[in-house]
Amino acid sequence: MQIICNNIVLGYENHIVSQNISFSVARGEYLCIVGENGAGKSTLMKAILGLHPPVSGQLSFGDGLKQNEIGYLPQQTSLQRDFPASVQEVVLSGCLNRCGLRPFYNRAERELSRSRMERLGVLPLRNRCYRELSGGQQQRVLLARALCATRRLLLLDEPVSGLDPAATADMYAIIRRLNREDGITVVMISHDISSAVREADHILHLSHHPLFFGTTEEYLKSDVAKAFLRAEEGITA
Repeated sequence: MQIICNNIVLGYENHIVSQNISFSVARGEYLCIVGENGAGKSTLMKAILGLHPPVSGQLSFGDGLKQNEIGYLPQQTSLQRDFPASVQEVVLSGCLNRCGLRPFYNRAERELSRSRMERLGVLPLRNRCYRELSGGQQQRVLLARALCATRRLLLLDEPVSGLDPAATADMYAIIRRLNREDGITVVMISHDISSAVREADHILHLSHHPLFFGTTEEYLKSDVAKAFLRAEEGITA
């Protein structure tokens, strides 16, 4: 297993967000984390990254994975979307963990960033200003940046948020290829349960305590999924 969470509790100061969370992620799996707003989805991802440790419980890594070898695509703020750097500079910044105390990128890191831009189809944009790109192009650039940090595990926080339907379908297809063709483990937060069950092979459904963890097939048979999918259909009908 690459990630093992055993009975962890998430919270800030005296406020508990979610508790009794237990799940694991093996190499090459595609896990979607779903649930209502405020259920602790992003807090859990920050715990995995070491940015906000759990209040209690055990979170560990296996399969030789190190915490600084995880690629992360966070939700963007409006300020970040207006970042005045070139595409090449943004993607290269994904190599920072490789630099250590060295204040420059070496040839291998520049070649790695180029290969990641080529893999995500943004190499022709490398000299463009990031803030001039469309939302879909920006997400491709950020995914290329995350891939500079890892060859093994991607954490994606609402990667299609704010994208139009065509760009959304394109992003899901890219993530699917990285998982199935490149063997990269994917852990993705999604607010869209219908898309989650279509894309992922495992589901973790959080409320203020875990409602479900297991395969997508098992999830679709559960009362939890049936209730939430009915609610989604009611909203979109």
